[in-house]
Amino acid sequence: VCIFKVSTIPLLACFTSTISYLLLAYYYFSQLCPTTTVWLLSLAGPCLVQAPNANTQDRDLCRSPPLQTREPRPTPTSFTPSPQAAMRLLPLLLLAPTVTNVVSGLPFLKKKHRRQKAGTKYELHDAVHVVVNKVGPFNNPTETYRYYSLPFCKSHADQSEHEAAVGNLEAPSMEYTDDANAEDGGGFSFLASGRRIVGDRVGAEKTKHRFGEHIAGDRRETSPYELSFQDDIEWRLLCKTTLETKELNKLKEAIHNNYFFEMFIEDLPMWGYVGDFEDEDAILGEMEGSHTYLFPHLHFKIGTNNGQIVSAAVTTERDRRVDITNVHKPTTVQFSYSVEWFEDDLPWKMRMTRYADSRFLPSSFEIHWLSIINSFVLVLLLTAFLTIILMRVLKNDFSRYMELDDESLEEEESGWKLIHGDVFRFPEFPVLFCASVGTGAQLTFATLSLLVLALTNLISTTRRGSILAGMVVLYCLTCSIGSFVSTRLYFQMGGKAWVRCVLFTAGLFPLPVTFVFMWVNTVALAHGSTSALPFTTILTITFIYALVAFPLTVLGGILAKNYASHDFNAPTRTTKVAREIPTEVPWYRTRFVQMLISGFLPFSAIYIELHYIFAAMWGHQMYTLFGILLFAFILLLIVTSFISVALLYFQLAREDHRWWWSAFINAGMTGLFIYAYSFFYYFHRSGMSGLLQSSFYFGYMAIISFAFFLMLGSAGFHFSLLFVKHIYSRVKCD
Repeated sequence: VCIFKVSTIPLLACFTSTISYLLLAYYYFSQLCPTTTVWLLSLAGPCLVQAPNANTQDRDLCRSPPLQTREPRPTPTSFTPSPQAAMRLLPLLLLAPTVTNVVSGLPFLKKKHRRQKAGTKYELHDAVHVVVNKVGPFNNPTETYRYYSLPFCKSHADQSEHEAAVGNLEAPSMEYTDDANAEDGGGFSFLASGRRIVGDRVGAEKTKHRFGEHIAGDRRETSPYELSFQDDIEWRLLCKTTLETKELNKLKEAIHNNYFFEMFIEDLPMWGYVGDFEDEDAILGEMEGSHTYLFPHLHFKIGTNNGQIVSAAVTTERDRRVDITNVHKPTTVQFSYSVEWFEDDLPWKMRMTRYADSRFLPSSFEIHWLSIINSFVLVLLLTAFLTIILMRVLKNDFSRYMELDDESLEEEESGWKLIHGDVFRFPEFPVLFCASVGTGAQLTFATLSLLVLALTNLISTTRRGSILAGMVVLYCLTCSIGSFVSTRLYFQMGGKAWVRCVLFTAGLFPLPVTFVFMWVNTVALAHGSTSALPFTTILTITFIYALVAFPLTVLGGILAKNYASHDFNAPTRTTKVAREIPTEVPWYRTRFVQMLISGFLPFSAIYIELHYIFAAMWGHQMYTLFGILLFAFILLLIVTSFISVALLYFQLAREDHRWWWSAFINAGMTGLFIYAYSFFYYFHRSGMSGLLQSSFYFGYMAIISFAFFLMLGSAGFHFSLLFVKHIYSRVKCD
């Protein structure tokens, strides 16, 4: 379904029909030739026709057949199906394909229009289709609805209606030309191209979507706009309709909520506002003397290069706006459009760069580089701290521990060497710990792979929803990595219930995602938003996880069990009785202060870049600087690992040997800082509001923050483990 883009319902209908007809053919053939049927089944396997009263020797023979040829079995009398039972099954077999085909023919499941391929080479006067997508509040990018949830035109006016509207239209922008013939519209330049209205395009019919577009909330539909290649249109009537009170209220509410609409020509998006309002108070809202205007006219400006469409934009004209302030009075509105074609020197492969350039000013690139320099300097400072200060302290510790004998060591020994018999004592809840480490390693590998693929353009960053779809696929394909890492660590800790560890790894991240998705999808369905995933997309994701992700998770656990090393290779022996941990600790060495430090320093390295990422995720900007993002992510991993090692040394120096969970949580604290920043961005950097937008924003930001917690926690733990093994392998211990 995903690879070959086959529609799910017709495929299901074909499958059930084929199975039903094969069963019917088998039934009739078994009735006509029962002996031949049994003989054919015996060729596939003698056990398929084993009689119920077979003796023990026959059953053993069936379980492990000998190499020599056996005598043919007598035909069991109980094998021939009962005609009465088969006739009872016959209506069900006939009903299955019928019901499936009927369901596949329902209006909401009928065949969808094929999308216009991007990069099409057009000839003069070829049809160009405008696809409408959605409408919604500009400040709430996730709160989107079908384009035709507002009373827009679903059919095009015919030629006579258009000519009648032109005769009654008073527009100073229309100039009379003497050289235009009568067929072109009676001397007006709006039909200078000579193209007459066909009226064969109908709106509000669904088009085919990619997997990523469904996830991104796109619901593209056809529109009645009649555009033809290189044919300018000065003015053309789309439809003339009378809006009643209900429709006017809907439009007025949309305009006051700053609704925008989105359209596409090929894969080029176009945006515009539904309307505008004037003389309204920012706090009190609509007041006496304020006006609400609808923009019924759209102007399409399309650029071409070598017969291909390389740019597209739509604008609204304030001179043609309609006042809909009084919703109690029916208002007649003429929806219209105009088209302007021009030659553009932009190459087709660079057509999406104009969207990125319009969103990022040159100064933003300087800010991006400032963020990278800030992160790089922080990495250098931390590296210098570890190599100069920390290593000098360790060198002094090594010298002191090597010179002391056992008796003086018992009297004067203090610090991290004192707990050499407890430092490799495994943590509590080993299954959860190993699953967290393995899932974090899997997410880290999937994220790095996604950024590399986006940087090399193997994943189109400009195609709607491609990043989300790529992350879903990469997560499923890397499930074996997470299971392998977690199961191997679990065996090294001496665990026996490795199946439980595999199951924890399989559900540690998908289960929270499922709970959040169920909530936000329910809210979206209650609001009638296009952000709610359709059932077929949910079914596709479920099948991908069940048929790809989960089997790979089990495979990774099996590989770790059979081929990975189960030796932990601890440099010191662990004592049977745990050493008591000192309780008197200065406040600046407490675990809470360490968590704040370990989360704040890495967060400060990505703070500036985080603003642009949020603006791209929860706004209308397009993020294309994946090279900078990859570099920032690698620096984040390095900074987090260094800080985890530094804080781990101070923890061991105060004779606290419970470092396993501490190292993981300290490294993952940056994820909590990212979630805290999401609240600041929501209330102070964005204009988002409402239950739907808030549910999506805070729900999915919680998932993203949890993913960062696992990724950074896993990276910090692995670096900490290498550090602990290194320092304890350099000293003499009993």
